[in-house]
Amino acid sequence: MKFLDQAKIYIRSGDGGDGVTAFRREKYIEFGGPDGGNGGRGGDIIFEAVPNLNTLIDFRYTQHFRARKGGNGAGSDRTGAASAPVVIQVPIGTQIMDDDRTTLLADLDKAGMRVTLCRGGDGGFGNANYKTSTNRAPRRSDKGWPGEERWVWLRLKLIADVGLVGLPNAGKSTFLSVVSAARPKIADYPFTTLHPQLGVVRLSMTEEFVVADIPGLIEGAHEGTGLGDRFLGHVERCALLLHLIDGAAGDVVAAWRTIRHELAAYGGGLAEKPEIIALNKNDAMTPREASARRVALEKASGAQVLLVSAATRQGIPELLRIIQDQVTQARRDAQDNPPPAPRDTDFTDTDI
Repeated sequence: MKFLDQAKIYIRSGDGGDGVTAFRREKYIEFGGPDGGNGGRGGDIIFEAVPNLNTLIDFRYTQHFRARKGGNGAGSDRTGAASAPVVIQVPIGTQIMDDDRTTLLADLDKAGMRVTLCRGGDGGFGNANYKTSTNRAPRRSDKGWPGEERWVWLRLKLIADVGLVGLPNAGKSTFLSVVSAARPKIADYPFTTLHPQLGVVRLSMTEEFVVADIPGLIEGAHEGTGLGDRFLGHVERCALLLHLIDGAAGDVVAAWRTIRHELAAYGGGLAEKPEIIALNKNDAMTPREASARRVALEKASGAQVLLVSAATRQGIPELLRIIQDQVTQARRDAQDNPPPAPRDTDFTDTDI
Protein backbone atom coordinates (compact mmCIF):
# COMPACT_ATOMS: atom_id res chain seq x y z
CA MET A 1 0.00 0.00 0.00
CA LYS A 2 1.36 3.43 -0.94
CA PHE A 3 2.18 5.72 1.98
CA LEU A 4 0.67 9.20 2.05
CA ASP A 5 0.90 11.46 5.08
CA GLN A 6 -0.78 14.66 3.80
CA ALA A 7 -4.06 15.24 2.02
CA LYS A 8 -6.43 18.13 1.36
CA ILE A 9 -10.17 17.45 1.42
CA TYR A 10 -13.45 19.36 1.22
CA ILE A 11 -16.16 18.74 3.80
CA ARG A 12 -19.72 20.05 4.01
CA SER A 13 -22.41 19.22 6.53
CA GLY A 14 -26.03 18.88 5.50
CA ASP A 15 -28.53 21.71 5.39
CA GLY A 16 -31.51 21.59 7.69
CA GLY A 17 -34.85 20.53 6.28
CA ASP A 18 -37.52 23.11 5.52
CA GLY A 19 -40.54 23.71 7.69
CA VAL A 20 -43.93 23.65 5.95
CA THR A 21 -47.13 25.63 6.02
CA ALA A 22 -50.11 23.30 6.40
CA PHE A 23 -53.59 23.35 7.95
CA ARG A 24 -55.73 20.61 9.34
CA ARG A 25 -58.76 19.94 7.18
CA GLU A 26 -60.88 16.94 8.11
CA LYS A 27 -64.52 16.12 7.59
CA TYR A 28 -66.79 16.79 10.57
CA ILE A 29 -64.08 18.85 12.30
CA GLU A 30 -65.36 22.40 12.39
CA PHE A 31 -62.18 24.19 13.42
CA GLY A 32 -58.93 23.16 11.84
CA GLY A 33 -55.66 24.82 12.56
CA PRO A 34 -52.01 25.05 11.57
CA ASP A 35 -50.21 21.71 11.71
CA GLY A 36 -47.10 22.21 9.57
CA GLY A 37 -44.14 20.29 10.99
CA ASN A 38 -40.52 21.34 11.43
CA GLY A 39 -37.67 20.30 9.19
CA GLY A 40 -35.14 17.68 10.22
CA ARG A 41 -31.51 18.34 11.14
CA GLY A 42 -28.79 17.99 8.51
CA GLY A 43 -26.02 15.43 8.82
CA ASP A 44 -22.76 16.19 10.66
CA ILE A 45 -19.21 15.60 9.44
CA ILE A 46 -17.36 13.52 12.04
CA PHE A 47 -13.74 12.37 12.04
CA GLU A 48 -12.81 9.19 13.92
CA ALA A 49 -9.38 7.73 14.65
CA VAL A 50 -9.26 3.98 13.99
CA PRO A 51 -6.35 1.60 14.67
CA ASN A 52 -6.40 -0.37 11.39
CA LEU A 53 -5.20 2.48 9.14
CA ASN A 54 -1.66 3.79 8.67
CA THR A 55 -1.87 5.98 5.56
CA LEU A 56 -4.01 8.74 4.05
CA ILE A 57 -3.85 7.29 0.53
CA ASP A 58 -7.65 6.88 0.38
CA PHE A 59 -8.07 10.65 0.45
CA ARG A 60 -6.09 11.04 -2.77
CA TYR A 61 -9.00 9.48 -4.69
CA THR A 62 -11.92 10.69 -2.54
CA GLN A 63 -11.54 14.35 -1.69
CA HIS A 64 -15.11 15.61 -1.26
CA PHE A 65 -17.37 14.59 1.64
CA ARG A 66 -20.93 15.91 1.88
CA ALA A 67 -23.64 15.02 4.37
CA ARG A 68 -27.28 14.80 3.31
CA LYS A 69 -29.88 17.47 3.89
CA GLY A 70 -32.47 16.95 6.62
CA GLY A 71 -35.96 15.91 5.60
CA ASN A 72 -38.65 18.54 5.12
CA GLY A 73 -41.54 18.76 7.55
CA ALA A 74 -45.05 17.66 6.65
CA GLY A 75 -48.63 18.19 7.68
CA SER A 76 -50.15 16.66 10.82
CA ASP A 77 -47.21 18.11 12.79
CA ARG A 78 -44.78 15.63 11.25
CA THR A 79 -41.12 16.55 11.69
CA GLY A 80 -38.70 15.76 8.90
CA ALA A 81 -36.17 12.99 9.36
CA ALA A 82 -32.70 13.92 10.62
CA SER A 83 -29.89 12.88 8.29
CA ALA A 84 -27.22 10.43 9.40
CA PRO A 85 -23.74 11.85 10.02
CA VAL A 86 -20.86 11.18 7.66
CA VAL A 87 -18.06 9.49 9.66
CA ILE A 88 -14.62 9.87 8.10
CA GLN A 89 -12.16 7.30 9.45
CA VAL A 90 -8.52 8.37 9.69
CA PRO A 91 -5.37 6.75 11.13
CA ILE A 92 -4.40 7.33 14.74
CA GLY A 93 -2.13 10.35 14.93
CA THR A 94 -3.92 12.39 12.26
CA GLN A 95 -3.96 16.14 12.71
CA ILE A 96 -6.68 18.24 11.07
CA MET A 97 -5.43 21.63 9.96
CA ASP A 98 -7.34 24.60 8.56
CA ASP A 99 -6.87 25.58 4.93
CA ASP A 100 -4.00 27.88 5.96
CA ARG A 101 -2.06 24.74 7.08
CA THR A 102 -1.07 26.42 10.36
CA THR A 103 -4.24 26.44 12.48
CA LEU A 104 -4.71 23.12 14.27
CA LEU A 105 -8.38 22.17 14.48
CA ALA A 106 -8.08 18.70 16.03
CA ASP A 107 -5.45 16.12 16.93
CA LEU A 108 -6.77 12.55 16.83
CA ASP A 109 -3.98 10.81 18.71
CA LYS A 110 -5.96 8.03 20.42
CA ALA A 111 -8.01 5.15 19.10
CA GLY A 112 -11.73 5.85 19.11
CA MET A 113 -11.33 9.62 19.42
CA ARG A 114 -14.03 11.46 17.50
CA VAL A 115 -14.46 15.10 16.57
CA THR A 116 -17.45 16.80 14.93
CA LEU A 117 -15.84 19.32 12.62
CA CYS A 118 -18.94 20.55 10.74
CA ARG A 119 -22.35 20.51 12.36
CA GLY A 120 -25.46 19.96 10.30
CA GLY A 121 -27.92 22.81 9.96
CA ASP A 122 -31.02 22.90 12.15
CA GLY A 123 -34.40 22.35 10.57
CA GLY A 124 -36.70 25.26 9.88
CA PHE A 125 -39.89 25.80 11.86
CA GLY A 126 -43.27 24.89 10.42
CA ASN A 127 -46.27 27.18 10.80
CA ALA A 128 -47.57 25.20 13.78
CA ASN A 129 -44.65 26.60 15.75
CA TYR A 130 -45.92 30.17 15.25
CA LYS A 131 -49.50 29.61 16.43
CA THR A 132 -50.46 31.99 19.25
CA SER A 133 -53.66 33.14 20.90
CA THR A 134 -53.75 36.18 18.66
CA ASN A 135 -52.44 34.56 15.49
CA ARG A 136 -54.53 31.43 15.11
CA ALA A 137 -53.69 30.79 11.45
CA PRO A 138 -50.06 31.71 10.80
CA ARG A 139 -48.82 31.24 7.30
CA ARG A 140 -45.15 31.55 8.13
CA SER A 141 -42.67 28.68 7.82
CA ASP A 142 -38.87 28.81 7.69
CA LYS A 143 -36.23 27.34 5.46
CA GLY A 144 -33.67 25.08 7.08
CA TRP A 145 -30.39 26.51 8.32
CA PRO A 146 -27.46 25.92 5.97
CA GLY A 147 -24.70 23.50 6.90
CA GLU A 148 -21.03 24.35 7.30
CA GLU A 149 -18.32 23.84 4.73
CA ARG A 150 -14.54 24.16 4.62
CA TRP A 151 -11.35 22.83 3.10
CA VAL A 152 -9.05 21.10 5.58
CA TRP A 153 -5.63 19.50 5.49
CA LEU A 154 -5.03 16.10 7.04
CA ARG A 155 -1.52 15.46 8.31
CA LEU A 156 -0.50 12.07 9.67
CA LYS A 157 2.07 11.81 12.43
CA LEU A 158 2.86 8.19 13.12
CA ILE A 159 2.54 6.88 16.67
CA ALA A 160 5.82 5.25 17.72
CA ASP A 161 7.91 4.89 20.86
CA VAL A 162 11.33 5.37 19.26
CA GLY A 163 12.33 7.60 16.36
CA LEU A 164 15.24 6.44 14.20
CA VAL A 165 17.28 9.36 12.83
CA GLY A 166 20.60 9.76 11.08
CA LEU A 167 22.33 10.65 7.83
CA PRO A 168 21.60 8.66 4.66
CA ASN A 169 23.38 5.29 4.58
CA ALA A 170 23.79 5.22 8.35
CA GLY A 171 22.23 1.75 8.41
CA LYS A 172 18.80 2.68 9.73
CA SER A 173 16.87 0.41 7.37
CA THR A 174 19.21 -2.49 8.08
CA PHE A 175 18.77 -1.93 11.80
CA LEU A 176 14.97 -1.90 11.46
CA SER A 177 14.97 -5.10 9.41
CA VAL A 178 17.17 -6.85 12.00
CA VAL A 179 15.24 -5.91 15.13
CA SER A 180 11.69 -6.21 13.74
CA ALA A 181 9.64 -7.96 11.09
CA ALA A 182 9.64 -4.86 8.88
CA ARG A 183 11.25 -5.28 5.45
CA PRO A 184 12.33 -1.83 4.25
CA LYS A 185 14.31 -1.35 1.08
CA ILE A 186 18.07 -1.74 1.68
CA ALA A 187 20.71 -0.64 -0.82
CA ASP A 188 24.22 0.85 -0.92
CA TYR A 189 23.13 4.29 -2.16
CA PRO A 190 21.59 7.26 -0.30
CA PHE A 191 17.86 7.86 0.15
CA THR A 192 16.73 4.27 -0.34
CA THR A 193 14.07 5.06 2.28
CA LEU A 194 11.57 7.42 0.65
CA HIS A 195 8.81 7.30 3.27
CA PRO A 196 8.59 6.40 6.97
CA GLN A 197 8.60 2.77 8.06
CA LEU A 198 7.25 1.27 11.28
CA GLY A 199 8.59 -1.83 13.00
CA VAL A 200 7.53 -3.57 16.21
CA VAL A 201 10.40 -4.83 18.39
CA ARG A 202 9.49 -7.64 20.80
CA LEU A 203 12.00 -8.52 23.52
CA SER A 204 9.66 -10.83 25.43
CA MET A 205 6.00 -11.73 25.78
CA THR A 206 5.35 -8.54 27.77
CA GLU A 207 7.98 -6.16 26.41
CA GLU A 208 7.72 -4.47 23.04
CA PHE A 209 8.06 -1.06 21.45
CA VAL A 210 7.48 0.54 18.06
CA VAL A 211 10.32 2.05 16.01
CA ALA A 212 9.73 4.68 13.30
CA ASP A 213 12.40 4.95 10.59
CA ILE A 214 12.32 8.15 8.55
CA PRO A 215 14.29 9.06 5.41
CA GLY A 216 17.84 10.23 6.06
CA LEU A 217 18.55 13.87 6.80
CA ILE A 218 21.35 15.92 5.30
CA GLU A 219 22.70 19.38 5.97
CA GLY A 220 20.11 21.98 5.04
CA ALA A 221 17.17 19.58 5.29
CA HIS A 222 15.18 22.20 7.26
CA GLU A 223 15.45 24.43 4.17
CA GLY A 224 14.24 21.69 1.81
CA THR A 225 17.57 20.14 0.80
CA GLY A 226 17.37 16.45 -0.10
CA LEU A 227 14.00 15.07 0.99
CA GLY A 228 13.72 17.97 3.42
CA ASP A 229 12.42 17.73 6.98
CA ARG A 230 8.83 16.86 6.06
CA PHE A 231 9.02 13.44 7.68
CA LEU A 232 10.41 14.68 11.01
CA GLY A 233 6.82 15.17 12.12
CA HIS A 234 6.54 11.39 12.39
CA VAL A 235 9.00 11.31 15.30
CA GLU A 236 7.48 14.22 17.21
CA ARG A 237 5.36 11.86 19.29
CA CYS A 238 8.21 9.47 20.11
CA ALA A 239 9.43 9.08 23.67
CA LEU A 240 13.09 9.06 22.60
CA LEU A 241 15.34 9.23 19.56
CA LEU A 242 17.83 6.61 18.44
CA HIS A 243 20.60 8.38 16.55
CA LEU A 244 22.50 5.97 14.29
CA ILE A 245 25.86 7.18 13.00
CA ASP A 246 27.92 5.48 10.30
CA GLY A 247 31.17 4.78 12.14
CA ALA A 248 32.97 3.76 8.96
CA ALA A 249 32.22 7.06 7.19
CA GLY A 250 34.96 9.05 8.94
CA ASP A 251 34.09 12.24 10.84
CA VAL A 252 31.43 10.94 13.22
CA VAL A 253 31.36 14.15 15.27
CA ALA A 254 30.44 16.21 12.20
CA ALA A 255 27.71 13.69 11.34
CA TRP A 256 26.26 13.92 14.84
CA ARG A 257 26.33 17.72 14.82
CA THR A 258 24.64 17.87 11.41
CA ILE A 259 21.63 15.89 12.62
CA ARG A 260 21.43 17.79 15.90
CA HIS A 261 21.42 21.07 13.99
CA GLU A 262 18.58 19.90 11.74
CA LEU A 263 16.53 18.71 14.74
CA ALA A 264 16.96 22.07 16.46
CA ALA A 265 16.12 23.98 13.26
CA TYR A 266 12.94 21.94 12.77
CA GLY A 267 11.68 22.64 16.29
CA GLY A 268 8.71 20.77 17.69
CA GLY A 269 10.72 19.81 20.79
CA LEU A 270 12.80 17.23 18.89
CA ALA A 271 16.12 18.61 20.13
CA GLU A 272 14.95 18.23 23.74
CA LYS A 273 13.94 14.58 23.45
CA PRO A 274 16.11 11.92 25.13
CA GLU A 275 18.70 10.64 22.67
CA ILE A 276 20.54 7.33 22.45
CA ILE A 277 23.64 7.47 20.25
CA ALA A 278 24.81 4.31 18.51
CA LEU A 279 27.94 4.10 16.37
CA ASN A 280 26.92 1.65 13.66
CA LYS A 281 28.96 -0.54 11.28
CA ASN A 282 31.43 -1.57 13.96
CA ASP A 283 32.37 -4.55 11.79
CA ALA A 284 33.79 -2.17 9.16
CA MET A 285 36.18 -0.46 11.61
CA THR A 286 39.37 -1.62 13.26
CA PRO A 287 39.29 -1.77 17.08
CA ARG A 288 41.54 1.29 17.21
CA GLU A 289 39.30 3.31 14.89
CA ALA A 290 36.18 2.28 16.77
CA SER A 291 37.66 3.26 20.12
CA ALA A 292 38.97 6.64 18.90
CA ARG A 293 35.73 7.60 17.18
CA ARG A 294 33.68 6.51 20.14
CA VAL A 295 35.74 8.63 22.54
CA ALA A 296 35.54 11.66 20.23
CA LEU A 297 31.79 11.33 19.91
CA GLU A 298 31.29 10.92 23.65
CA LYS A 299 33.38 14.03 24.27
CA ALA A 300 31.36 16.08 21.76
CA SER A 301 27.91 14.85 22.83
CA GLY A 302 28.50 14.38 26.54
CA ALA A 303 26.56 11.12 26.41
CA GLN A 304 27.33 7.43 26.31
CA VAL A 305 27.95 6.05 22.82
CA LEU A 306 27.22 2.40 22.02
CA LEU A 307 29.15 0.41 19.43
CA VAL A 308 26.86 -1.75 17.32
CA SER A 309 26.72 -3.49 13.98
CA ALA A 310 23.28 -4.02 12.50
CA ALA A 311 24.68 -6.34 9.82
CA THR A 312 26.31 -8.75 12.31
CA ARG A 313 23.96 -8.01 15.25
CA GLN A 314 26.92 -7.05 17.41
CA GLY A 315 25.77 -4.97 20.38
CA ILE A 316 22.14 -5.05 19.22
CA PRO A 317 20.70 -6.96 22.25
CA GLU A 318 22.35 -4.54 24.69
CA LEU A 319 21.05 -1.55 22.72
CA LEU A 320 17.50 -2.91 22.62
CA ARG A 321 17.52 -3.50 26.37
CA ILE A 322 18.54 0.12 27.02
CA ILE A 323 15.81 1.35 24.67
CA GLN A 324 13.16 -0.87 26.28
CA ASP A 325 14.05 0.35 29.77
CA GLN A 326 13.72 4.00 28.73
CA VAL A 327 10.46 3.35 26.87
CA THR A 328 9.03 1.53 29.90
CA GLN A 329 9.96 4.44 32.15
CA ALA A 330 8.37 6.91 29.72
CA ARG A 331 5.16 4.89 29.74
CA ARG A 332 5.10 4.90 33.54
CA ASP A 333 5.52 8.67 33.55
CA ALA A 334 2.66 8.99 31.08
CA GLN A 335 0.42 6.84 33.30
CA ASP A 336 1.22 9.00 36.32
CA ASN A 337 0.21 12.11 34.35
CA PRO A 338 -2.50 10.88 31.96
CA PRO A 339 -3.88 13.26 29.32
CA PRO A 340 -7.62 14.05 29.21
CA ALA A 341 -9.75 11.10 28.14
CA PRO A 342 -10.84 11.00 24.48
CA ARG A 343 -14.24 12.54 23.90
CA ASP A 344 -16.53 13.54 21.11
CA THR A 345 -15.74 17.20 20.51
CA ASP A 346 -17.64 19.75 18.44
CA PHE A 347 -15.82 22.41 16.46
CA THR A 348 -17.87 25.12 14.83
CA ASP A 349 -16.89 28.40 13.21
CA THR A 350 -17.54 30.20 16.50
CA ASP A 351 -15.09 27.92 18.30
CA ILE A 352 -12.19 28.57 15.94
